[in-house]
Amino acid sequence: QVQLVESGGGLVQAGDSLRLSCAASGRSFNNYAMGWFRQAPGKEREFVATITRSGDREFYADSVKGRFTISRDSAKNMVYLQMNSLKPEDTAVYYCAADSSIFIHTTPSKYDYWGQGTQVTVSS
Repeated sequence: QVQLVESGGGLVQAGDSLRLSCAASGRSFNNYAMGWFRQAPGKEREFVATITRSGDREFYADSVKGRFTISRDSAKNMVYLQMNSLKPEDTAVYYCAADSSIFIHTTPSKYDYWGQGTQVTVSS
């Protein structure tokens, strides 16, 4: 069992930056690839970014590539999402998720554990 708690969301203006944090507790953090997803009102949950167990590879949705950076600190059991040049279309609830598979997944159903989400609102 893994517990995930996100933080760092808020209301910002277009062009601003935010850093989301995800604190993991429970079973060995290094056994999980970690991902960030987001869900806007009336839309399905969508993939944002994922990072491998070792942290040596990252993958991003095209919509955030070049603006967002995912990272992990295994010593602290933390995952981060640095979001720069934010746009109104980035407005959503952002979720942290853990995947026990050895493969890289971008589909929400492949992830085993989820946090409660943190709201990010970007005004124009």
